[in-house]
Amino acid sequence: MTQAQVETVTTGAEKAKLALAGALVVGGLAAFYLLAKQDLWLRVAVLLALLVLAVVTFFFSEAGKQLIAFGREAVREVNKVVWPTRKEALQMTGYVFAFVFVMALFLWLTDKTLEWVLYDLILGWRR
Repeated sequence: MTQAQVETVTTGAEKAKLALAGALVVGGLAAFYLLAKQDLWLRVAVLLALLVLAVVTFFFSEAGKQLIAFGREAVREVNKVVWPTRKEALQMTGYVFAFVFVMALFLWLTDKTLEWVLYDLILGWRR
């Protein structure tokens, strides 16, 4: 049995796009703090502008295109889901609440029984 090998081919241009996107993020953060004496709206505007440029640069890279394709495929898969009707959802919620109640009652009874056996019968501690 042979293993399928996955080869990652990354060109210099792709690396440059990702490096540029990273540099834009770092530049935006640096500009925000370097412009500390400026008005807040200007600092935020510069930060947001550089972050938007970084995102746009990333989405033009191969990794960004793969991320977009993954998102589209995820939306396609979600559209295939058969969602329950309101009645089915309420019934299942009722079953879950009933099960939780029964399980809580069982655990409480088990706890009290063990407490009674250990403290009253075995150790003889009376409260």
